[in-house]
Amino acid sequence: MAAVATGALLVLFSARPAAAQDWQLGAVLDVAASSRALALGQREQGLALGHSDVTARGGLGSLFGAQVTVAAHQHDGKVEAELEEAWLETRTLPFGLQARFGRFASQIGAINAQHPHADDFVERPLLYRAFLGSHWFDDGLRLNWTAPTPIYLMLGAEVFRGRQLIPEAESSRSPGAIALSLKTGADIGRSHSWQVGAAWVDNRRVAAHDHEEEHEEEHGEEEHEEHEEEGHDHHDHAHGAEYSGGRMWLLDATWKWAPDGNNRERQLRVTAEFARITDLGEHATGGDRHQAAALSVVWRFDPAWEVGVRTDWLRVRMPHEDHFHDGRLREHAVMLAWKPTHGQTLRLQATTQRNAEGIEDAQRRSVQLQYVLSFGAHGAHTF
Repeated sequence: MAAVATGALLVLFSARPAAAQDWQLGAVLDVAASSRALALGQREQGLALGHSDVTARGGLGSLFGAQVTVAAHQHDGKVEAELEEAWLETRTLPFGLQARFGRFASQIGAINAQHPHADDFVERPLLYRAFLGSHWFDDGLRLNWTAPTPIYLMLGAEVFRGRQLIPEAESSRSPGAIALSLKTGADIGRSHSWQVGAAWVDNRRVAAHDHEEEHEEEHGEEEHEEHEEEGHDHHDHAHGAEYSGGRMWLLDATWKWAPDGNNRERQLRVTAEFARITDLGEHATGGDRHQAAALSVVWRFDPAWEVGVRTDWLRVRMPHEDHFHDGRLREHAVMLAWKPTHGQTLRLQATTQRNAEGIEDAQRRSVQLQYVLSFGAHGAHTF
């Protein structure tokens, strides 16, 4: 699919050189060396390719903007490429409306809409890794409305297939997932700004229980092969949610402070997020739920230097036949980032996982050195 997207872009540029002048190309290389892989993490032990991509973005006449992103990362020792984004977005709808359709990242949460290489830390919070497969992008349709108010106020609705969120499902309905979101924010004087977000996700795909090996032993390899023919291969496990349910609520809040509004020299960023998932399955009670929270503080004390700390926790209920087991994990991270140019970041991060229960490969400590190099144009970061 990535080859098809790349070929389509080449045809567009060669056949319509005048229209292609409005298009911009960009690429990002993300590599990291990790002393150990973290539980629920996306980075492998040793030197490995992280979220790297090639992006083309621009206009299709005056009515639409478009973007195509082909991403690559390392999974189980192999470099895998996929079409991460391919969308059209309206430019001229009235009344503050904007529509997007195709494949794109959901706008829920504080950072899901941005690419992982744009994050402040090497790994995303446990909330994203456990509930959203780290970066939830999907095939669907979005409609946003921005209110004509003194402060920023945006209401959004997204409808997705849901297979990127829950690759393997025991049952599903169409559409597979519906997300409603609200974001509001404003500036306070020259030095302060804030944004608050809330989101609700209706997951209409019932995830298959994590008993694939037992299932194969009972029913043989034939059924497993049928899953693969339907697109349920192991590659999808790198993106799907580890813990899911029928309903998800997310809250996020960010506050920024920069003296006299000059955030290139100095800036303090504080972000807090919370998520809760309910309707875990047929044997779940009202008290069975997944929850996670994260708090991060990042201080740019020099135009080229940032330091940050993050703490987050995860509590889940894991199904086992007709009952549930507790799972929990806490994670603390400290990072130091050097940004000699706008397109380069060298980040050193130390992470500790503790208070683990029921989660595989937890209780780990890891030191990670990440290098991100950007070429050309790239999409704007979130707030």
